[in-house]
Amino acid sequence: MMPGFLTFEGRRALITGGTQGAGAATVALFRDLGAHVLTTARNRPEGLPDDMFVAADLTTPEGCETVATAVRDRMGGVDIVVHMLGGSSAPGGGFAALGEAEWQAELDLNLMPAVRLDRALLPGMIAQGAGVVIHVTSIQRLMPLPASTTAYAAAKAALSVYSKSLSKEVSPKGVRVLRVAPGWIETDASVRLAERLAQEAGTDLEGGKRIIMEGLGGIPIGRPSTPEEIANLIAFLASDRAGTMTGTEVVIDGGTVPTA
Repeated sequence: MMPGFLTFEGRRALITGGTQGAGAATVALFRDLGAHVLTTARNRPEGLPDDMFVAADLTTPEGCETVATAVRDRMGGVDIVVHMLGGSSAPGGGFAALGEAEWQAELDLNLMPAVRLDRALLPGMIAQGAGVVIHVTSIQRLMPLPASTTAYAAAKAALSVYSKSLSKEVSPKGVRVLRVAPGWIETDASVRLAERLAQEAGTDLEGGKRIIMEGLGGIPIGRPSTPEEIANLIAFLASDRAGTMTGTEVVIDGGTVPTA
């Protein structure tokens, strides 16, 4: 990021899922750019100051209300909301392995936290006539892996459609709404997915990674994105530099999606 290219001085930002992977990279970059950042997870990691963290389980309505209250009490409102929270713990084995509990868990993690927090925080953004909401979706809404991520991909697809609809409603009121759709990011969580796929397939970690690569049809650039690259894109979209961008989904996947 070029020095002076953009700044978040005086901006208040909520970044969910900001304690690891791309979320942690986004928190660090926003802080470097001058934002007052509040982030959340179930447990506070070491090294993160108390004043920028709230412990909450965002898969529940109560957890979302805890965070929304903290945003109002600690920051007096919010200018930027980045919904980084997401992931999957569903078992492999295709559709037959997904029962009611697995489907509900994927929706509770990947869709409903954004819906609930937006519902709580958007009125304040509309009242101030300005704000940015970024929903982190996934290219898997376009390219699901049937053996392992059907429910996750469906939940992210729902998040994407919800985000587009929201943008049409609130953009005329001064609030930009955007989506960022990453492909494979080299994080601890993606490594755990590769390990799980490897175990189920009776292979090693590299074999698990190949399963992911093959399921995605390959990555033309030859590598996954880094967490910092995802953070750079989010920062640009949230900044005044992208002031006329709203309602769109920006893909960052090394060329994985094979269509224009």
